Amino acid sequence: MARTASAVPRAPRLLQVALLMLLLVAASRRAAGAPVVSELRCQCLQTVQGIHLKNIQSVKVMSPGPHCAQTEVIATLKNGQEACLNPEAPLVKKIIHKMLNK
Repeated sequence: MARTASAVPRAPRLLQVALLMLLLVAASRRAAGAPVVSELRCQCLQTVQGIHLKNIQSVKVMSPGPHCAQTEVIATLKNGQEACLNPEAPLVKKIIHKMLNK
């Protein structure tokens, strides 16, 4: 005797509807207050203690937020490369201060 689709046990219809409702509620809560960010992770995985000021073209300081829990300092060098600087290093604090006062 051949098996038909009706011979396969299925969850009761009410359980299916309840599961679908639960998934929809969970998805809507996750999307409701979600901030829009361009990067969803930290950009700096490793940092350096400092770079000589004459090699730096610009500095970008990114505050902690939903994308990353730490302050990130990204220096664009005159040769086009980017370097992540340790925001707690005294030399980096001095570089940021000088760049802001320019």
